[in-house]
Amino acid sequence: MSTTTAPPPTSSRPAPPPLPGRLRTSVDRLTDRRGWGARLGYLALVLFLGYLVVLPLYRLQALAFEDGARGYDAQYSRPDIAQVIWTTVKLGGISLVIAMVLGTLLAFAVTRLPARFSWLRVIPVLPIVMPAIASVSGWAFLLSPGPGYLNAVFRKLPWWDHLESGPIDVYTPTWIIILTGFGLTSFVYLFVSAGMAGISAEHLEAAQTSGSSTVGVFFRVVLPLLRPSLVYGGGVALLLGLGQFTGPLLLGSNTGVKVLTTEMYRRVSESPADFAAAAAAGSPLVILGLVVVLGQKALLGNQSRFVTHGGKAFRSAPARSWWAVSTVVVYGLVALVLPLLGLVAVALSPYWSESIQWSSLTLDNFRELLTTPDVIDSVVTSLVASSVAVAICVPLGFAMANLLVRGRRYTVLRLAGDLITALPLGIPAVIFGVGFLLTYTQPPFILYGTRTVIILVYVVLMLPFATRLQMTALLALGETYAEASATSGASSRVTNLRIILPLMRPAILSAVALMFILLTHEFAASLLVRAPTTQVMGTRLYDLWANGFYPQVAAMALLMTVVTGLGVGVAMLIGGKNVLDNL
Repeated sequence: MSTTTAPPPTSSRPAPPPLPGRLRTSVDRLTDRRGWGARLGYLALVLFLGYLVVLPLYRLQALAFEDGARGYDAQYSRPDIAQVIWTTVKLGGISLVIAMVLGTLLAFAVTRLPARFSWLRVIPVLPIVMPAIASVSGWAFLLSPGPGYLNAVFRKLPWWDHLESGPIDVYTPTWIIILTGFGLTSFVYLFVSAGMAGISAEHLEAAQTSGSSTVGVFFRVVLPLLRPSLVYGGGVALLLGLGQFTGPLLLGSNTGVKVLTTEMYRRVSESPADFAAAAAAGSPLVILGLVVVLGQKALLGNQSRFVTHGGKAFRSAPARSWWAVSTVVVYGLVALVLPLLGLVAVALSPYWSESIQWSSLTLDNFRELLTTPDVIDSVVTSLVASSVAVAICVPLGFAMANLLVRGRRYTVLRLAGDLITALPLGIPAVIFGVGFLLTYTQPPFILYGTRTVIILVYVVLMLPFATRLQMTALLALGETYAEASATSGASSRVTNLRIILPLMRPAILSAVALMFILLTHEFAASLLVRAPTTQVMGTRLYDLWANGFYPQVAAMALLMTVVTGLGVGVAMLIGGKNVLDNL
């Protein structure tokens, strides 16, 4: 997902040598002949994506400033607004620290796994397959003060045997922050592990030969070389933490824990809906997102320096590193196995209580789900909307990646396209949800209540991933393949279809897998644009949660996880077992 480091080359074949100056001149002439057609095509692409991405944000902010900035006055004159902002800042900052420490440690531990345990490298990625709403529900079933299963076990220990509830309260800001940090760890791991893949093994071997310990190698060699990945990944993780919605909504609604994203949802959900105040509540997140995105562009500079070159890759040390095995296994147990066990226990029970009645375990909750038309419709809508959005995003992302990598003559279009495709990664999904709800409930396109509006918001949210993953693959390929093809007289279309796309197949399949995972999970934007008759799995689960049908919540969460897992399995069958590694 990062543009700071290039993944392993998308093809094992060697790149052809650079073209001589005379041949390069002929390539430029061929390109000039197609220049206006390409310019108009890129202009149409940027305008279309600008309409999708920028227009909802513009309408929201324009509404917030209407009537003398009434929206800002309504939102920021409330007595509790300082506490809301402070809770949001703590959520973003502390969860960032947790995710950066755990993600970096896991990425380094994976490189130290003994050969026979190399299969464990997939474990830090697996929590992404589990929907955030499912993970949060699982932890709620484990750590609720009264009926939480882990709390019930803790109360049997001598230290807490006098307690009637607790000792942990998952509904407090502290635990919402901790769970958010756990949820962001896998994303940070992807950034950092991609950076480690680009570190030459010679650096590590030299440090080890000089007598440095594992800890010394990590702090003196690995961390300095990972600085670009840490900066970029940290910026993304900070924005995701500040824009967190699922945890605060599910765990904080009944205990008065408020953040800016839940304030936006509350303003839109009240009657009558106050879009101006909702837009004002999200303004700090929009501004910060713009600052981070523009800052990353300035720091990254010339991206051509990320073209893949030869060298020894960062490989696992031959020595046994049992601490690495333990670290990865413990993380997998805590981040994946425990919440899954909580979901399974509740899903198989007729009701949720602090003790499991083994004799009353039943599959009735699953049978009820699979025979409920609304649930089946939500599964179908999730699959259809996710699949169509992915099918749209892949060609859009490829076209935009071509503009960003090869369109050096179109400076203005490149800058505009780069900013447009980066915005959805820097701005929380709930803001786009509110923007789409406002934009598409009025002329000229009234799409509320249809699958079309869900697909459109999904396309916007996935645009950064489709573009960045394919752009990284193009950068890794370099330009010699395209130049050689153009010199042979092939058109851009033929070059892309016969040469570039086959070489990019692993990156494209990784993009498809990642986008499908994220879209079948998607909850924040879907909750805003859904209608009672058009729901996805996440919004249907939230309705069950709000109504207190906890066994059905657990069953629905497991159903979401299975659907996502099957999608990833299909991607691995088509693209090979390394699809997840290529993320």
